[in-house]
Amino acid sequence: MELINFVEITPLTAILLILVGFVGGMVSGFIGSGGAFVLTPAMMTLGAPGIVAVASNICHKFPKALVGALKRNKYGQVDVKLGLILGLFAEAGVLFGKQVMTDIKNTFGAVGTDLYVSAMFVVTLAIVGGFVLKDYRKLKALDAAGQGDEAPELTRLARWVQSVNIPGTMIYSKGAQARLSVLFLAPIGFATGFLASAIAVGGFIGVPAMIYILGLPAIMASATELVIAFIMGLGGTIFYGLEGVVDIRLAMLILLGSLFGIQVGAIGTTYVKDYQVKFTMAVIMLTVLFSRFFYIPGYLAKLEMIEPLPETTLSILKWVGDGVLALALIVGAYTVLSALLKGMKEHKMKQAMLTRTEVAD
Repeated sequence: MELINFVEITPLTAILLILVGFVGGMVSGFIGSGGAFVLTPAMMTLGAPGIVAVASNICHKFPKALVGALKRNKYGQVDVKLGLILGLFAEAGVLFGKQVMTDIKNTFGAVGTDLYVSAMFVVTLAIVGGFVLKDYRKLKALDAAGQGDEAPELTRLARWVQSVNIPGTMIYSKGAQARLSVLFLAPIGFATGFLASAIAVGGFIGVPAMIYILGLPAIMASATELVIAFIMGLGGTIFYGLEGVVDIRLAMLILLGSLFGIQVGAIGTTYVKDYQVKFTMAVIMLTVLFSRFFYIPGYLAKLEMIEPLPETTLSILKWVGDGVLALALIVGAYTVLSALLKGMKEHKMKQAMLTRTEVAD
C-alpha cells in the first residue's frame, strides 16, 4: 500500500489556496453545489493526490455549507426538512463511495485516485453541464419573450413523482409545495453522497434532481443543497479522517477564503433569475471538464495503461490543463460578480422608478 504524501505549503501556495477558496465560496453560495468542482482540481494542480483533495474539500465543506444555508434561509430559500432527509441518505452514499476510493488507493496508489477523480469529473460534468446548458437556453428564450417571470412548468417526471402516494412514506416539501415519498428521496440522496465522496461535490446530482425530479425551483434547490452538503461534509470528514487523508491545512486555507466568498454568492441569488443560476452552473462545469481532460493521459501513462509519453508531451498537457483551470476560476468569479452587479443595478433602477412614480402621484 502506497503512503500518501501531503503537499508543501509555501506562502505563495497559501495565497493561491485562499484566492481559490474565495472563488469557490462565491460559486457555492450562488449555485449551492459546494464549489468543490473548482476546488478539488485546484488542489490537485497544486500537487495534492486526488484522495487528499477530495477528503480535504469535504472537510472544509460543512462549516461553509452551514454558513451559506443559514444565510439563504433568511431569504426563505431553504427547505430544511427535505434537506435533512436527503442528507441522511447522502451520508450512506458517502460511506460507500469512501470505500471505493480507498480500495483504488490501496490497489493503484495515489495516481490511481488522481485518474478516478479526473474521470468522474469529465463524465459527470459532460452529462450534467450539457443538460443544464440546454435548460438555460430554453429559460432565457422564455424570458426574452416576456414570459420569464412566470413560474416554470414542472417536468413530466416531477408531476408524476408528486402524484405518487405511498402510505407511510410521504413527507411534505415546502420547496416543491407537494407531498413526496421517501422512496424517491433515498436514491437521490445516496447518489448525491456517492458523487460527493468521489469529487467532493454532490450538487451536480442533488440540485438537478431536486429541480427536474422533485419539482423545486432552482433557487430553492440550490439553497437546500447546502443543508445536504453540511451533513455530507461532517460525516465525510470523519470517514476520510479515519483513513488519514484529510489535510487540515488545505481545508482551513480554503475555508478562510470561501467563508467570505460564500457571503457574496448568497447575496447574489436575491438579484438574479433561475436561468442565470443555471448559466453559471453550465459555464463553470464545462470549463472544468476540459481542464481535467488534459490530465488523464498523464495518469494513464504513469499507471502503464498506455504507452509512456515523452516528458515534453506531459508538460504541455499539464500546462494546458492548468491554464484551462485558471480560466474556469476567472469565469466563475466573473459570472457571479457580473450577475450580482447587474441585478443590483436593475434593482436600483426599479426602486428609483417607483420613487419617481410615488412623488408624481
